[in-house]
Amino acid sequence: MAEPRLSEKQWDIRFEEELLKQWAQEPELFAFDPAKGPAYVIDTPPPYPSGEWHPGAVIAYAMIDMIARAQRMLGRAVLFPFGLDRNGINIERTVERKYRKPLHEWDRAEFIAKCREEIQAIGEAILGVAKRMGMSAEFSNVYTTDSDEYRAFSQAIFLDLYRKGNLFYRGDRPTFYCVACETTLAEADILYEERPSKLVWIRFPLEGGDHVTIATTRPELLAACRTVIVHPDDERWRSAAGKKAKVPLFGHPVEVRAHPEAKMDFGSGAAMICSYGDMVDVRLFRELKLEPVKAIDDKGRMTEVAAGYAGLKIEDAREKVIADLQAQGLVEKVESIQHMTPLCERSRTPVEFLSMEAWYLKQLDARDDVRRLAGELEFHPARHRQLLLDWVNSLTIDWPISRRRYYHTEIPLWYCASCGEVLAPEPGPYYRPWTDAAPFDTCPKCGGTEFRGEDRVFDTWMDSSVSNLWVTRYRTDDAFFAANYPTHLRPQGREIVRTWLYYTILKNWLVRGTKPFRHVFIHGLGLDQRGRAMHRTTGNYVPAEPLIAKYGADAIRFFGASETSPGDDFRISEQKIGGAQKFLSKLWNVARFISSFEEPRAGKLRATDEWILAELNDTIAVARGAYEDLNFFVAANRVREFVWNVFAPHYMEMAKARAYQGDSGAMWTLHAVLRDVLRLFAPIIPFATDRIWREVYGGSVHAEQFPQARDVNEEMRDLTAKIVEFNSRVWKEKKERQLSLKDPIPGLAVPDDLHLFEEDLSRMHHLNP
Repeated sequence: MAEPRLSEKQWDIRFEEELLKQWAQEPELFAFDPAKGPAYVIDTPPPYPSGEWHPGAVIAYAMIDMIARAQRMLGRAVLFPFGLDRNGINIERTVERKYRKPLHEWDRAEFIAKCREEIQAIGEAILGVAKRMGMSAEFSNVYTTDSDEYRAFSQAIFLDLYRKGNLFYRGDRPTFYCVACETTLAEADILYEERPSKLVWIRFPLEGGDHVTIATTRPELLAACRTVIVHPDDERWRSAAGKKAKVPLFGHPVEVRAHPEAKMDFGSGAAMICSYGDMVDVRLFRELKLEPVKAIDDKGRMTEVAAGYAGLKIEDAREKVIADLQAQGLVEKVESIQHMTPLCERSRTPVEFLSMEAWYLKQLDARDDVRRLAGELEFHPARHRQLLLDWVNSLTIDWPISRRRYYHTEIPLWYCASCGEVLAPEPGPYYRPWTDAAPFDTCPKCGGTEFRGEDRVFDTWMDSSVSNLWVTRYRTDDAFFAANYPTHLRPQGREIVRTWLYYTILKNWLVRGTKPFRHVFIHGLGLDQRGRAMHRTTGNYVPAEPLIAKYGADAIRFFGASETSPGDDFRISEQKIGGAQKFLSKLWNVARFISSFEEPRAGKLRATDEWILAELNDTIAVARGAYEDLNFFVAANRVREFVWNVFAPHYMEMAKARAYQGDSGAMWTLHAVLRDVLRLFAPIIPFATDRIWREVYGGSVHAEQFPQARDVNEEMRDLTAKIVEFNSRVWKEKKERQLSLKDPIPGLAVPDDLHLFEEDLSRMHHLNP
């Protein structure tokens, strides 16, 4: 027995920093090289640099890295790109808050420059965390969605689709709108949340006397009321149907109509239909051909239609209207209720329904195609396919793709100043129509020579939804694209199934007529220990970087892999991360012990050696299958269980006496198991496994492939339970007799069915002859 080749007595997280420097000097270790095997292209989600990286996201991206590392060790040439999704409202709002100046009060070019300045620093911080967590992505070629190249690529795809002539249209129609962000929203930008509200019961006088009582949460929209509906079967208001009602405070008459849309079990059963309080209003205005009026402007203030309430913010107008109604004796009661409120996902501001002119993409026509493609994709886990199908089934409007913001990709269109014809340039360059000269000399329709550039921008998902086309080099490398499209894998979070996943499938169907990728991996969300979302405002937020500094990346990665099954939410627990760190120490101790023995080229195996190799074969089969299925929960726990509960406490104790004596079979087996365990763990805990491998065997474990099963007697596994039971019984009996493990124990013999292991077990337990 020699000095251990692992000179350090315990695992230390400073080894991780040393390995990061080592890996930086070996770029070929993780580089995409088609000579290494069949290509495997990952459409890595480009994170949005909106501030400190959430610990749940840090763990989720570590999971994606586990997939990349595992695929390399399965013999594939992995292209693992990394990008930053830097377009969008979040960075705009950061700049607005920092300088206390709303977007539309800025010079556009100056505002864009400030956004770029702010997001650069935030993006660098995210890249730093990604590298520190051991991600093996292509950091030498990070793409950003706000680069001229990516924006030109996104515009080119739009222009190709625009030339098809029937996918995009401009429409002035009611749409979701955020008054805080001052832009239109798609259905995917909206969340629903129970919020406190007031249900106001208002009397609408009827012609000829009497009244109908309306219960509403939006009394500030009385000015925009154009009809009242009651259910045909509602006895309370049957006599009101067909009469005229006078709208309180404003005095204009509206018809009371019998309509099945009225809900007899909500409020008074009668409802006012306004432009626009919700999607029911929108639908009924179209159905009943009502003439809308605009009571709320795009700044979130009441318009002149609201008369004495003009200029007030929505909430202020609501309170004043209620007070004025009460002063006139028109309020029967005001109830405090919890109301399911649509909110802008980014600002958490209640969504309004405003009639706005916008560009739309016809998505409703493609719903059946998206459903079919969803069935062709292999989901991990399979149950999360339903998340996509449920979203597709819920869609009610086409996709409004235009936004009135600045730090996004511009819509590359111009308008003829004379006739209004829409003009689209050739795809290729990056176009900024709000400032660039039009790339046309004359209008093909009227011959005009003056043009106005489109000043709106794309919804950010128009850019993000072509990421898989970007990483497979669409339009730039035909041979690579043909070989690697559809992309092999789309990994992403459950919370963006309705956005990134759906829009990517939609766009790829329109562009290529096929599915965008072969596999979809959906991970869960990182929650606090009580299962709640983690936010600074709720006081339950745990920053990622202090956790990394305290426990190291490998402990966090091992926690993430072993905590929950793929697709499930995971509760972030510092105690459990600490537990993962303890296992790393156990693995280090095991490796250090084995490293004190020479590794012979071969050796004569005993039954004990064959038994553990049979157990190892099963572990290899389970772990390899799990990695193929993108399931590192099973891989992590199966290998840990093998090391912690079988190999270390039983085999090592049974074989170490022989190893001390120089038995080649025992020494060879110890090293064979360690080599395979390190390779099986390498995708999950890349630092500890590589440090051990480098010091004990030389080279890098990340240049290795997963182990294969050996030709041993698999039936030996049938004796595992008996070995464990016997060893446990001896340890228990020694403890009860207050004997040390090295003390002999009289009157105890190896059972007959374990006679193959009698010599090793007798030595291990110091059994009397």
